[in-house]
Amino acid sequence: MFRKMSLALLASVSCSLSCLGFSDSAFAIDASPLPEPTVIYANQPAQPAPVRTAYAERSQMGGGFIEFLFGDGPRQGGRYQQQPAYEPQPAYQQQPGYGYGGRGAPLPPMDPQQSMRQPQQEEAVDPAQRPVDPKYNKQVVEYIGKEGAGTIVVDTPNKFLFLVQGDGKALRYGIGVGRPGFTWSGVKTISAKKEWPAWTPPPEMLARRPDLPRHMEGGPQNPLGARAMYLGSTLYRIHGSNEPWTIGTNVSSGCIRMRNEDVIDLYGRVGVGAKVVVI
Repeated sequence: MFRKMSLALLASVSCSLSCLGFSDSAFAIDASPLPEPTVIYANQPAQPAPVRTAYAERSQMGGGFIEFLFGDGPRQGGRYQQQPAYEPQPAYQQQPGYGYGGRGAPLPPMDPQQSMRQPQQEEAVDPAQRPVDPKYNKQVVEYIGKEGAGTIVVDTPNKFLFLVQGDGKALRYGIGVGRPGFTWSGVKTISAKKEWPAWTPPPEMLARRPDLPRHMEGGPQNPLGARAMYLGSTLYRIHGSNEPWTIGTNVSSGCIRMRNEDVIDLYGRVGVGAKVVVI
């Protein structure tokens, strides 16, 4: 009796659904309980959301709402089966034996100023402490020129002064020469000699350098140095210098400068009237 009533009720419901325009497709109703909220910790990667898969498996009872009412409950695994969550592997894992101070040891903290540190700049060097190239030291060299003994030869391009000795020898000194535009060449004679000379800059120099003193007495601070040998009637001189690091450079306004110890040595070897050849 009950079976007949069930069949009758089933037929009635099926007819009603047909009349409403529904087919015998399966209706899926998610009756599973809500999932627990996911907790994500700061040191753990976020777990992906569970994936639900709906199966449109048909049964002999027509599926859908009818099967839900009269079926024996979901089969093994249910119509909706939650797939196992995928567990991603960490992107990087510290290998044993690497690190600062031993296995697995963390790196030391960065110096707060390290990231802001600029490339180290070359420290300024005091010019007075800069050594002079040894090739500019006084030395005896071979001389194959035509000038006779006692003649001074100024080699401007190579920044050397030669005092011809005779017998194919010469004393060679390092010198500083004129800046570009202030070099010159010619033949002069020494017209005067002075020890610790005073210095009076000419008007042309004061026009270029108005900061210079109008006159300076001789002494260690005087730019003419310990000795000066004047060349003819010109403003040019062979003189010493209180800036020995400028030897071997283009530095002057046309004068020939030497280290003080060298100009003292040359001063004692030549006299007034000595020939000076500037090339």
